[in-house]
Amino acid sequence: MAKQKMKTSKTAAKRFKVTKNGKIMRRHANAWHKTGKKRRSTMRALRLEDVIAKSDESRILRLLGKK
Repeated sequence: MAKQKMKTSKTAAKRFKVTKNGKIMRRHANAWHKTGKKRRSTMRALRLEDVIAKSDESRILRLLGKK
C-alpha cells in the first residue's frame, strides 16, 4: 500500500517563508491594528520580517511539509 503524502498546513504557508539559506521568516504581530497611537519608529520596525526562534523551527518545518 502506498504511503500518503504529507499535507502542507495552508495557514502556516501563508504566515511563514523559508529563505534560500534555510531561515524561516515571519511577520511581526501588532503591526496593522491601532496604529495611530504607535510611534513611527515602532511602525517601521514592525514592517520588517524577523527570523523565528530556534526552538520553533522543527514545528514550523513540519507544518510546511519540509521535514
